[in-house]
Formats: sequence, C-alpha cells, structure tokens
Amino acid sequence: MKTLLHAFQRSYIHGCGSHRLIPRTDLGTCQPHKRGTEARGIYSSAQDTMARQLQARRLEGVDENIWVDLVSLAAQYKPVNLGQGFPDFPPPAFLREAFVRAITEEPLLNQYTRAFGHPLLVKNIAQLYSQLLGQDLDPFSNVLVSVGAYGALFCAFQAFVDEGDEVIIIEPFFDCYEPMTKMAGGKCVFIPLRPKPTDAGAPMTSGSWRLDLEELERKISGRTKILVINTPNNPLGKVFSKEELEEIADICIRHNIICFSDEVYEWLVYDGNQHVRIASLPGMWERTITVGSAGKTFSATGWKVGWALGPDHLLKHLRTVHQNSVYHCATGAQEAVAQGFQRELEQLGKPESYFGQLRDELEKKRDRLYHCLKEVGMKPMKPQGSYFMIADISHFRTEVPPPSDASIPYDYYFAKWMMKNKHLAAIPVSAFFSAPHKKHFENFLRFCFVKEHSTLEAAENILKNWRK
Repeated sequence: MKTLLHAFQRSYIHGCGSHRLIPRTDLGTCQPHKRGTEARGIYSSAQDTMARQLQARRLEGVDENIWVDLVSLAAQYKPVNLGQGFPDFPPPAFLREAFVRAITEEPLLNQYTRAFGHPLLVKNIAQLYSQLLGQDLDPFSNVLVSVGAYGALFCAFQAFVDEGDEVIIIEPFFDCYEPMTKMAGGKCVFIPLRPKPTDAGAPMTSGSWRLDLEELERKISGRTKILVINTPNNPLGKVFSKEELEEIADICIRHNIICFSDEVYEWLVYDGNQHVRIASLPGMWERTITVGSAGKTFSATGWKVGWALGPDHLLKHLRTVHQNSVYHCATGAQEAVAQGFQRELEQLGKPESYFGQLRDELEKKRDRLYHCLKEVGMKPMKPQGSYFMIADISHFRTEVPPPSDASIPYDYYFAKWMMKNKHLAAIPVSAFFSAPHKKHFENFLRFCFVKEHSTLEAAENILKNWRK
C-alpha cells in the first residue's frame, strides 16, 4: 500500500503516470527529479499552471477590490475613519441585553434554529412589513432571513441571474452588485444618475441626481431580466421619490423585469423626506425582492442579520440558494433582533422609538459634517437619507495635482493623499461606478457620519486646521 501511495504521489507531483489529476503543460515528458534553481523554476511554473486551472471562471474580473488597498492604508496610517460605513458606537442597550439573555439563559438559542429564519424574527418582520407594504405577509413564505443584506442579495442574484441575462444597475451602486451579477453569469448594464443644475445660488443635494428614463428605456433589451435599485442610495444618500419609483415601476411592469430593491437605510431619511418602498406600488409586489438589514437598522453591522421579502413564487428560489450555501445565520443574533423589532412595533412613531431617535441623532451629525466640509473648501451635497455624504473635491486640484498616471481616478489619488498627509479617511466615489464611467465621476469623496461625537470632533479639528 505504501508503495502504491508513493507511486501515486510521485506521478501527481512530477506529472507522470495515469493519475494526473491536473494536466501539466509545462512538462512535456517525465523527467528525472531535478534539484536546485532549475527544479525550483519547474515547481514555480507548475504552481502557476495549477492556479490558473483551479480558479473558477466565475471569479474572472471580480478578484480586484479597492477596499483591500484602502483598508491596508488605514491600518498603516491610523486615520480618523470617516470612510468605512459602520457605527463606532454600540447597538442600543435593549438589543445588547436581548443578545446576552439569548445566549446565556436559553441553551437552545445557541443551536440551530429554522434555516430560513428564526420563527420569532420572521413573525415580527412579517407583522411590521405587512403594514409598510400593504400586503398580508406570511412569515414563513414571504420572509427569508440570511447572513446580512449581503447574504440576501447573493441569494437573489444566484436565484435569478442566468448565463447571458442582463442586469440593469443604477450608478452609483453598492459595490457588490457588479461582482454578484458576473459570478452568476450575467451581464451588467449600467445607467448613471446625473446631477442636474440647480437654481442660481441653491446648493446641490443628493436629490439633484436624477435618472434619465428615456436612457433607461434604451438600455432594455430582450435579455434584460433584473433591475437593481438602492434607496436611500449608497453613496449619494439620494431618496427616490414616489414619482421616480412609479416611473421605474411602470418600466418594470411593461418589460416584465424583476426588481431587486436594496433598502437597508430605510429608517434613515431626513428633512421630512419619505421612504417609499417600490414593492408597495401597484403591480410591483409580485415582481420585487426587497432587501433589509438589521445591521443598519439597529447599528449592529457585525451581527450579520438581514432579510429578503417577496412573494413566495420568487422567494422560494432564494430559499433554495440559501439552504445550499450559508444555510443558517446566528440564532442568538436573530433572537435579539426579533426582540428589537418587538419593541419597535410597540414604540413606532413615538419618541421612544429607536428608529426615530437614531434618525434624529444622525441628522444632527450630518449637518455638523456638512458645515465642516464646506468650510475647508469642499462642496458637500446634503443627503436626503443613509449615513453617507459626498463632497466635490475639484477645488483641490491646484493644491493636490492629479497623478501623472491618467488611468488613476483623481478621487482615489486624493483619498490616499488625504489619508497619508491629513490622517483623515474617506472613500473615492468613483469606486461606486463602472469602469467606463469612473473618470466622469472622479471629483467626489464619500464621508460616513454614523460615528461617535469624539470621532466627528477629531475630523472637525483636521478640517479646521487643514492649511496650517
């Protein structure tokens, strides 16, 4: 047996014999064992060949990621972080206490629960969203709980996007939409929101960015299957109005398009604006997957609890993907979020509601950051929703000239310069655009204001002392 195993290993390593699991193209014939530099060269070449052959085709074009570079720089320079989109303060006490109770007082809440969502959580989600969507949601057929909104989106793309299907993505877009489309075999079709001129002297806001509906119609083909919308939008903070959503809904209905509606910032809407759920519009419930996030809703992004809502004839396909991939997410976290929703169902619309309290607190932080960015010479655009704000940095092109390499977007270059020289982190907005459109939107940075007062104060000090 040892002799046979040794022979198999030799044939596998050296490319000889009939048991070659991975074809060898660098060695035409079986050669004696070689030592030294020549042998190392052969093995290095073999590893390269194996790597090319082992990598699945679905990963082509999605392996590069700007966030890896920026996170690495942040670790090196330790800037004040207004880049990454997560709170640096804890979830509310009632939610943390519910999590502690779940994992310490209920032994079974440390074990598997229902794969498609903890029973109490799906019941509470169904109760809340039945009111918000004007539909009678069944907790077990119209709600799927997954590993964060990311997990719900992944299930949606895998469930519906087939080889050659076209997916319309409105730019700027949350960066996972493009790779998820490509990994499913689909083709991305991009259409950008564009800023419209404002009245003389009026500041531009996220609402100034509009979708050209005629352009959208022209993008539709016989292969169009999905339209992805994100409202409130990351990174703009744009909240699509009811009129805008009705026009998009009309197009989806006329062309029989499924809508993925990413609404993770649904409770963070400011200045009296209203979040309208596209699935609540006539004819849209039956063709819409709505995605939500406990991480954004309850300031607990690391718990990774998210959900998808939709009719059973759509959601059953997400359940198939979910049960054959992630299968399940943390029971204790689901129980805590269920308790959080139970509390909010009782407090919704009252001063005690956490949803309302968080919104009011973030609106103040938004206004504070807006004035700081404006004072330093940037042109911030006040967001209608989310916890992000973009700012025009074109004024700084004299102070910080563009890179000699014209292929590098200016905002990416400026973000790295600002992290190194000012110790302040933000995200280049071109990262949220497709490759053909990056250079058209390279004069903006995205700042995150869901931060402690001390973090915003540190950023404020950097901005006030910018030129000292």
